[in-house]
Amino acid sequence: GLPLLGAAMAGSLARPAIAQGGARTLRFVPHANLTSIDPLWSNTLIALMHAYMTCDQLYGLDDGLIPRPQMAEGHELSADRLTWRFTLREGLFFHDGEPVRAKDAVASINRWSKRDTFGKRVAAQLVEMKALDDRRFEIKLNKPFSHLLYGLGGTFCFIYPERIANTDAFTQITDATGSGPYKFVRDEWVAGASVGYVRNEKYLPRQETAAFWSGGKVAHF
Repeated sequence: GLPLLGAAMAGSLARPAIAQGGARTLRFVPHANLTSIDPLWSNTLIALMHAYMTCDQLYGLDDGLIPRPQMAEGHELSADRLTWRFTLREGLFFHDGEPVRAKDAVASINRWSKRDTFGKRVAAQLVEMKALDDRRFEIKLNKPFSHLLYGLGGTFCFIYPERIANTDAFTQITDATGSGPYKFVRDEWVAGASVGYVRNEKYLPRQETAAFWSGGKVAHF
């Protein structure tokens, strides 16, 4: 019953249309209207889809729901499990050409920690969070939190430039500058009608095979 119903529904849905020619444009109808470009403020699936196209995360969940390094090259955890030291991988740039720095990650995590359930847990246990240099930052907790990586990779913790991440957590961001595989085209955003994205030619995918939210995110359109 259910497999047949699913097949029937799939057959009745509109299919994506791929434009002919060199532009390689993909047009599709999403399940809902994009009303906010701030996934932390909106907390909707369509805002999450937007964020995954335009931003990236420090870690991503694979198809086994295991956190894997994404923007992060990796991390070190102290023997007492209280100090996490993260290193960003090289070659990460925001859409405006600025390099992704540790201070951007710190500001983004700080904003996330004020609204997300996992983030609030981190904030409640936080002793200190600071950038050590351009590629490394540190999180010190007052007691172990084994789900930290899951929180960074399985929630709405997207990394924005510091200037955007410093926006109050209860105020919508209006600048969609991220470091993801696609750039948001604001002039093509007509609420309830259309949204446009272009490939970020400077995006540097990871070299692993893509698996769920982890691995190499290669933009083909």
